[in-house]
Amino acid sequence: MLIGIPALLGPELLAILRGMGHGDEIALVDGNYPAEQQATRLVRADGHDLIPVLDAILSILPVDDLVPEALFRASVKGDPSLADPVHQEIEATCAKRAPGRKVVALAGADFYARVKSAHAIVATSEPRLYANIIIRKGVIYPPETRKP
Repeated sequence: MLIGIPALLGPELLAILRGMGHGDEIALVDGNYPAEQQATRLVRADGHDLIPVLDAILSILPVDDLVPEALFRASVKGDPSLADPVHQEIEATCAKRAPGRKVVALAGADFYARVKSAHAIVATSEPRLYANIIIRKGVIYPPETRKP
């Protein structure tokens, strides 16, 4: 256990988050996602739903603010115009932890391709379908520097 670090984030996941560089992406996926097949690096978050894992990660990982889009979610049946209640929860969590950053819905094939090229995948036990998100890592600015 560490002070200020959510207990849900284990040593393997913390090492992966720390090892990511600016622009690297991490995917958080539901229990039905073929994570093992697609992952370069796979972290199992068995027994945890997506939203608590997302909240814990966003509490310590900066979201890229140098690009217009840095948060991407899956869509219902691959159609970006459709959303399920879990997508509203994803958006609310992102709004709380990364204010002003929009969550972009991607078509099915585009989402899968982006996950496949992600730095790592975190496989949760989330039972709801299409409960998947990709986060692009940003930077932590030095105290004497201001964001652009």
